Amino acid sequence: PGFAGADLANLVNEGALMAARGNQKMVTMKNLEDAKDKIMMGSERKSMIMQKSEKELTAYHESGHAITALNCENSDPIHKATIIPRGRALGLVMRLPETDRFSITRAKLHDDLVVAMGGRAAEELIFGYDKVTTGAMSDIEQATNMARNMVVKWGLSDKVGTVDFSEDESMKPYGSSKAYSEETGKLIDAEIKRIVDEAYKKAKKILNDKKNDLEKLAKSLIEYETLSGDEIKD
Repeated sequence: PGFAGADLANLVNEGALMAARGNQKMVTMKNLEDAKDKIMMGSERKSMIMQKSEKELTAYHESGHAITALNCENSDPIHKATIIPRGRALGLVMRLPETDRFSITRAKLHDDLVVAMGGRAAEELIFGYDKVTTGAMSDIEQATNMARNMVVKWGLSDKVGTVDFSEDESMKPYGSSKAYSEETGKLIDAEIKRIVDEAYKKAKKILNDKKNDLEKLAKSLIEYETLSGDEIKD
């Protein structure tokens, strides 16, 4: 879902290359699955050696995303979780919608924010406040952008209202691109922070309630490194 025709052609081509490298006579489903992972998650960096402590931290971080996703009813289903470094990430949880999606509900956006904050929440819960790492950088960036769009573009903040306060790109060369007052700017900042903070609190509550599941999944990831959505549910 979400792939255009050209993306699908690229997927099949990548799968065929993998089959050729393995001297296979035909392209199998596994080749296509591996090709999809490479395209969507980046190439595996098998040469990268992770310390035991780093691997454990990554396993809990990714398990935090997975457990929150399983416990947020509006989240997309989990397709796969891995702690094998891919692209720039040390590990990741991949969720896939079951159909193409063209618009997103408020409830789904809030649940996606909870899932985004699940990794950092798991680190804090398991390792303590002072042992939290920089690993949630892209999660925080994603959550902040989502919350900002909810407030300034999509009219999903009651305090700010259904007004478009997104910045006018065409005005950037002339200096200010902000079409609102300083007071409104403070309100927007406060709302973005509130939305992200609430998602973080909810993520912490879910993981506190499901701490046994979190431990079980993290230990399984340390052992097997990659788990499918069905394996995670089991």
